[in-house]
Amino acid sequence: MPDSTTYDTLIVGYGPVGATMAALLARHGLTVAVVEQAAGIYDKPRAITLDHEVMRIFQACGLADEIAPFTAPHPGTHYLGVEHDVIRIYDPQPPPHLLGWPPSGTFVQPEVEAVLRAGAARSGQADVFLATQAVAFTAHADRVDVVLRGAGGAGGAERTIAARCLVGCDGANSFVRRQLGIGHEDLAFDEWWMVVDVRLTRPVELPRKCIQYCWPERPATFIVGPGNLRRWEIKLLPGETPEAFGAPENVARHLARFVDPSAIEIWRAAVYRFHALVAERWRAGRVFLAGDACHQTPPFMGQGMCAGIRDAANLAWKLALVLRAGAHDALLDSYERERKPHVKALVGFAKKAGEVIGELDLDKARARDATLRGQLERGEAETIRQRYIPNLSAGVLDSASGETAGTLFVQPRVGPDEALLDDVVAPRFLLASATADAQAWLTPPSLDLWRRIGGERVVIGSEQAAGGDGVRHLAERGRLFADWLARHGGGMVVVRPDRYVYGIARDGDGLNRMLAILGEQLFRR
Repeated sequence: MPDSTTYDTLIVGYGPVGATMAALLARHGLTVAVVEQAAGIYDKPRAITLDHEVMRIFQACGLADEIAPFTAPHPGTHYLGVEHDVIRIYDPQPPPHLLGWPPSGTFVQPEVEAVLRAGAARSGQADVFLATQAVAFTAHADRVDVVLRGAGGAGGAERTIAARCLVGCDGANSFVRRQLGIGHEDLAFDEWWMVVDVRLTRPVELPRKCIQYCWPERPATFIVGPGNLRRWEIKLLPGETPEAFGAPENVARHLARFVDPSAIEIWRAAVYRFHALVAERWRAGRVFLAGDACHQTPPFMGQGMCAGIRDAANLAWKLALVLRAGAHDALLDSYERERKPHVKALVGFAKKAGEVIGELDLDKARARDATLRGQLERGEAETIRQRYIPNLSAGVLDSASGETAGTLFVQPRVGPDEALLDDVVAPRFLLASATADAQAWLTPPSLDLWRRIGGERVVIGSEQAAGGDGVRHLAERGRLFADWLARHGGGMVVVRPDRYVYGIARDGDGLNRMLAILGEQLFRR
């Protein structure tokens, strides 16, 4: 019989994307059910790279400080060419870190998943059904009924639970996507690679930086993980089969080229088919796809899991406004409109990186090396420090704010404890100014909208001051925010809950015009 409880959201899949989605929705006050066919956390790493935006999203979950011990800053990457010389360098960006965290890093997935799940459990808003499969669902106008079965076999008892929305975070072979009949747009990348994670058991000579071995005879990647975790990714050549290549004796043989086998313990070895795919649709009524369920990214820039975490951050606040604050259902259409171009740009970038690394033709590889070596010698390698992750280009943004809208907002340290801004304010809409005068620009209709969406208002200045009229006054360490505001020529910035800039205003007329448009985007067609 159907359960009597109707959850706000049911999530299928409890990997890092599903767990982040659950933690975010719980922080927004939504009730959540999570269905996961495995009985526990997979005890081996799969994803290994994260970035500053992901750490900031973990902050929004209230969990970044617990996750940080299982991460390490990225040490940079060297590309080695045919002659084993350095042909490209990716150096990590130096401080100050504009988002509050190192721009790129590595992590240990089982440990991070455990923190995310514990955070969702502590919220009291999430019910988790482990060793349970979602085997069918029926979408209605106001809810989705999901049939669950114990994962032990077809003969298990079934139950039906209802949710106002369903989110499929159930991976590349997504049951949710298959039941919806949603296909993929193929972005033309298809290669077999073996991924091997090891633990170092004693000191051994290894590169201190990550290495891309752009060797036509056998392309490979080396990644420096946190602590004693190290990873190699090794490309299969034409004619080699995944079954034979991944046999234990072959794993050891291929690793021996890079490391003394007696100094390592193999934690995991698996052969994967790297794809570049994006789902044709990300939404069907009250059902949504996120993470690998709707896009698969070659791993060469470490953005696969990061893209899924961004999906969760983008969708969670919109679900909260629709299900709790009465925002119009059309707001949820902006999820795909914002995220799909973003993902396709990242997939394209990763695909190009994979083509550089994995070139098998010797003559083409030598030509590639000459080009990249020339760039390096001319100092053009500094361009690698540019932000290759795109901004948002459409959706819930103020078009009149130009290129500022859709960028990620900076995260200064504020207050007497010099805490990161997102640890001081809630993951809601934010109005931030450098002076108290700017806060007086809001008209009564703008204030009403701000209260309706539960937004916060802050003055970030040189000194801490007493707040009033719902405005908090925070002292900033340094000038990160002040310089950002001056650089963009504004007096007030409107920041979305996922910390993308909605828009910037130079005066009261501009601010109230912008908030009127925001109200239209949130509450009307």
